[in-house]
Amino acid sequence: MQPKSGANGTAVTEFILLGLVDTPGLLPLVFVLFLFAYLLTVGGNLSILAAILVEPKLHTPMYFFLGNLSVLDIGCITVTVPSMLSRLLSHKRAVPYGACLTQVFFFHLLVGVDCFLLTAMAYDRFLAICRPLTYSTRMSQMVQKILVAVSWACAFTNALTHTVAISTLNFCGPNVINHFYCDLPQLFPLSCSSTQLNELLLFAVGFIMAGTPMALIVTSYAHVAAAVLRIRSVEGRKKAFSTCGSHLTVVAIFYGSGVFNYMRLGSTKLSDKDKAVGIFNTVINPMLNPVIYSLRNPDVQGALWRVITGKRSLT
Repeated sequence: MQPKSGANGTAVTEFILLGLVDTPGLLPLVFVLFLFAYLLTVGGNLSILAAILVEPKLHTPMYFFLGNLSVLDIGCITVTVPSMLSRLLSHKRAVPYGACLTQVFFFHLLVGVDCFLLTAMAYDRFLAICRPLTYSTRMSQMVQKILVAVSWACAFTNALTHTVAISTLNFCGPNVINHFYCDLPQLFPLSCSSTQLNELLLFAVGFIMAGTPMALIVTSYAHVAAAVLRIRSVEGRKKAFSTCGSHLTVVAIFYGSGVFNYMRLGSTKLSDKDKAVGIFNTVINPMLNPVIYSLRNPDVQGALWRVITGKRSLT
């Protein structure tokens, strides 16, 4: 840790990320597991993207949003895992101050887009099931692009706000982070300044970024459930619910792990439980999403098979 002059008086020039394990003998195993998870996640999401692009049946709003979600999953795991793998190879745990804040920015940017994109997907299901006659006009290609653009704009504002806010804090004491990536809950306890305003900002903006989308998702699916229950045929109900099951599973995992991660603000010591939640947020979630959507959707399965075998769709 060396002095660094600047407008915010920051003294810390780098942070030390302790990583996942302290035992040197386990480091090769951790490297192999996370490298495999990274390759599997990138490969799985690229396969979903390829299936959506080559299969005419998947050229619908729902799969347009799913393709964007796959891009986000690739980005989310790329923000955290490759840098961790490089530290394992080089046996260096130091991360420059600027690189740490850059990681915070991109992590919150991608997670923020994820929040709004999952909301757009819920709105799409609401229109498809509850407003089928006006679906094509209300969910036109222009509307789809606007929803994605607004998602990126809101998430960018959120990520920039938190990054600027934390850059105003002074870091002049401890610089050791008991984690494998930089995030706000890990940085707040290290600040020499009061983080009360930063934590209030995180909760306030978090209510807008996560609470509002979650309320919209619940409202959308409440209408969907009411509409489906009015369908007399069992087969019709099953088909309607099947289009929503994958999305609801992803929403439950995403918000469940996210809420647990940020509800522990104020804790002075980060435990192995926090690392496990971090792994869930940054590795397991992006890896599970293509599995969930492909396992529960025969159209995606068929498209993936045609991508692998090189066969063209007959439709």
